[in-house]
Amino acid sequence: MISSRSASAVSEPCAFLAGLERSAINAILGAAEFRWVPAKQAVTNGGDPATHLFLLRAGRARYCHLTKKGDLILLAPLVPGDVIGLMALLKNPCAYIATAEAASDCELLVWDRARVRQFVSLYPLLGENGLRIAFGYLQNYIERHVALVTETAMERLAKALLKLGQQSGTFHPDGVEIHTTNDELSALADISRFTASRALSEWVRSGTISKGRGRILLHAPEALLID
Repeated sequence: MISSRSASAVSEPCAFLAGLERSAINAILGAAEFRWVPAKQAVTNGGDPATHLFLLRAGRARYCHLTKKGDLILLAPLVPGDVIGLMALLKNPCAYIATAEAASDCELLVWDRARVRQFVSLYPLLGENGLRIAFGYLQNYIERHVALVTETAMERLAKALLKLGQQSGTFHPDGVEIHTTNDELSALADISRFTASRALSEWVRSGTISKGRGRILLHAPEALLID
């Protein structure tokens, strides 16, 4: 079940609110509702009307595409500070273009479409920020496509690991801890699960990384990019 209550704080950097005056940010956050979404539950479903905008405050989520066979294809990981449901910013009603699923228990701030549209009118920079975020996703997909035809499987996996480390890694004395799975990494690198597992095992043997359940400790990031 999704619970809700009022909320007014964001502890992580948020590109959607970047550049706004503190008074504007307080007004926007003060109008949000709080939702707790348990792991593996959908936040939005691709194809459903885009009725709400969500800001991930805590936890991990992911954008996925549901195939006709019922398989979820990972499109992008989401970390605190990311927004879900940018289609709700548009003037004409439309649908969510992807499914957003909670990868862990998540805390979200939520605005309905009418309220979001009101804030975009009051603070046009919100619309620009939303467009900039959308272009960022497009750039990532272009880079993934180019990498698919120009780089090896190992190179793509290494870059996926490094990018996750930059986005959501936690620094420790022995390296950077990343919460992820073999399945998520193989999807982000566009390689098979077997290939990802074999490459990760090689890096474990070389001491470049160590693995635990649902986590990877990256000891030597620079070693991942050595041919």
